[in-house]
Amino acid sequence: MIAIYPGSFDPITLGHVDIITRGSRLFERVIVLVSSNPNKVPMFSTSQRINQIEKSVGHLGNVEIDQYDGLTITYARQRHARVLLRGLRVLSDFEKELQMAHTNKTLADDIETLFLSTSTEYGFLSSSLVKEIARFGGPIDHLVPHHVARDVCQCYAQTQPTPMPNSAAPAPRPMDCQ
Repeated sequence: MIAIYPGSFDPITLGHVDIITRGSRLFERVIVLVSSNPNKVPMFSTSQRINQIEKSVGHLGNVEIDQYDGLTITYARQRHARVLLRGLRVLSDFEKELQMAHTNKTLADDIETLFLSTSTEYGFLSSSLVKEIARFGGPIDHLVPHHVARDVCQCYAQTQPTPMPNSAAPAPRPMDCQ
């Protein structure tokens, strides 16, 4: 049975890696589907995110990484997947994910959504949190794979403005590492 694990993965976190690893033990094949979120400006290009994911889970022989920007259900049908895999951290995730699962069920009643609760140590973790910590110079290497921590920190280092002498330092700004 094939499962699709969709997300923006900007960047991939150790929580994502945990869900992918656990999913790989449950399913014959797991396809990590990198997609765009129209409500977010990504830090990394799609190809950079795919590369980060490959380096993070390449040791798992039954995991594939792909990219698609349409409806996840459409992609799942194209790949003959029967399950959408979703990770849950907190109650607010459940409300949003349940709404999406019900919506997907109206589009494809033959495709199930399976929720995996995150491992306890990653219950607070999100890509947005990683970026916020890194933006202000905090350590993130315990939250993301080491190569991803390096990529995130390099991205912020390249885009931080230089403070002007005798003036307040400008607030860190969003960046584009593409």
